[in-house]
Amino acid sequence: MTVMTLRIPDDLDPSIRAGAKAAGLSVNAYIVRAARRAATLDAARQLAALGLGDDLAGEGETL
Repeated sequence: MTVMTLRIPDDLDPSIRAGAKAAGLSVNAYIVRAARRAATLDAARQLAALGLGDDLAGEGETL
């Protein structure tokens, strides 16, 4: 596991903490979940840009 230092703007801190609490997660788990979602979206966009998204349509339903 890699340890990272993350600087969060002061105005974003309360909403992150509130979101983590509402989700029943630690702040770390909440941020990791958000980062994982963003990375997944980025990968999907890259596949779509390559035209591979059409080949994968409906595959999630069988997994």
